Amino acid sequence: MPGYGKHVRLIAATLAVFAAALVAPFAHAEDLVVYTALEDDEYPAYLELFKKAHPDVNVKIVRDSTGIVTAKLLAEKDNPQADVIWGVAATSLLVCDAAGMLQGYAPGDVDKVNPSMKDSSAPPRWVGIKAWETGFCVNTVEAKSQNLAIPKSLADLAKPLYKGKIVMPNPASSGTGFLTVSAILQMMGERQGWEYLDKLHENIAQYTHSGSKPCKMAGAGEYPIGISFGYRGIIQKKKGEPVETVFPSEGCGWDVEANALVKKTPVKESAKKFLDWALSPEVMKMYARVYPVTAYPTGEPVPEGYPSDPFKQLVKNDLAWAAKNRDAILTEWTRRYDGKSEARK
Repeated sequence: MPGYGKHVRLIAATLAVFAAALVAPFAHAEDLVVYTALEDDEYPAYLELFKKAHPDVNVKIVRDSTGIVTAKLLAEKDNPQADVIWGVAATSLLVCDAAGMLQGYAPGDVDKVNPSMKDSSAPPRWVGIKAWETGFCVNTVEAKSQNLAIPKSLADLAKPLYKGKIVMPNPASSGTGFLTVSAILQMMGERQGWEYLDKLHENIAQYTHSGSKPCKMAGAGEYPIGISFGYRGIIQKKKGEPVETVFPSEGCGWDVEANALVKKTPVKESAKKFLDWALSPEVMKMYARVYPVTAYPTGEPVPEGYPSDPFKQLVKNDLAWAAKNRDAILTEWTRRYDGKSEARK
């Protein structure tokens, strides 16, 4: 048939172009390994935004508590597995930076970030996205049934009334635990701080390896009080649990949830895309809907349940001091109190 071969070749070429168009988004998909300590019921909603904007990047999340993520990063120093660190305590990233593990990168919108929430190097080796702070989760039903006054301060928690009624995160495993202990030592001074922690220890039933677990245990009625962080208690109350979140009257310990580029060869372009996105106004607004202290203003109102001026609630916090003294603090804490820690899995 005249022209048949020509038509076949035309059809074949058209199909090839069509097939290439279908395959193109997937043919160059790049795996991106992201280590994070963001809450496991928090980060998936954020991540959906990135996936929509960058369907060519296959994000592999490795999520755990801050102390465990930090230990994993340090153990992998000579053979880094992560490409990006997302939402891990700045005090931990300062430790990683001192070990030469981070590479400077200035993501888009970095100039908007409060100077206290990013590394001062140019380009910065870590950049904060938001802060989180100590909060007490109190089960109001259990408190009433056990005739316990709702504690309003760190001083209250050390009263004999609460003996065996409190659970708290282990600071070696949990960033929330560490920022709480660090704040106590900075506010009270090291001698008085350890004396206070000795008294508090008398009232602790268990130290957990997760910052959110004490609040979850309080919400479930296992213990009436969990030392945790604000977001956790506020979210649980929204879900209908009988939990009141208390921000201690002395002020809250806090740390910055920060991002960083892991130093490795080669550095993936998708890692830089991720860090640009993770500081973008779109996702910052999502952070602000549940966390009142963000790296730069978003225009979002303070979430319900937090103090009207959350910045005033934060204690003076020397992040560099906390990072420099982290190992010594954890060694001393473990020597004194680790006997009440839950068994590791």
